[in-house]
Amino acid sequence: MPKEHHYNVGITWTGNKGQGTTSATAYERSHTISAHGKPDIEGSSDVAFRGDISKYNPEDFLVSALAQCHMLWYLHLCADAGIVVTAYHDQAVGTMIESPTGGGHFTSVVLHPHVTLSDISRAEQADTLHAKAHEKCFIANSVNFPVTHKGVYVAG
Repeated sequence: MPKEHHYNVGITWTGNKGQGTTSATAYERSHTISAHGKPDIEGSSDVAFRGDISKYNPEDFLVSALAQCHMLWYLHLCADAGIVVTAYHDQAVGTMIESPTGGGHFTSVVLHPHVTLSDISRAEQADTLHAKAHEKCFIANSVNFPVTHKGVYVAG
C-alpha cells in the first residue's frame, strides 16, 4: 500500500480595506500563508491581476515548487552516484497564458540549474541525473505541462 502524506497550510486574506469585496477595486489581494512551526509568508496575486509586486504570488510558488523538488531529488541522486555538488542555483522560468475568458494555464516551466561540481569530468554523468530527478519529483509528476531543464556545469 502506498504511503500517504498530508500537508496542512493556512491562507488568511488580509486585503479587506474596509469595504470587503464590494467591487474588484475595493480590496487588496494580500494574504498570509502559514504552516505550523514555520514563518508566515506574505502573498498576493501577480501584479497583472491587481496584486502587490513586492509579495510572492501563486504562480511564483508553483514555479518555485517545481525547482525546489527537482533540486532536492537531483542532489540526492548526485550523492548516491558519488558526484559531489558544491553549489546549486536555479533561475526557473514558467510560462502561463491567459484565456480570453479570464482563466489560464501554464504551458511550460524550464529549469536552469547552474551546478558546481568538485570533479568537472563528471559533468556528463551529472547532466543525465536531471532526467531521473524529473521522474522522481512529486511536483513535476503532478502537473500537466512540460518541465524541462538546461543545466550548466562548472568546476569548484
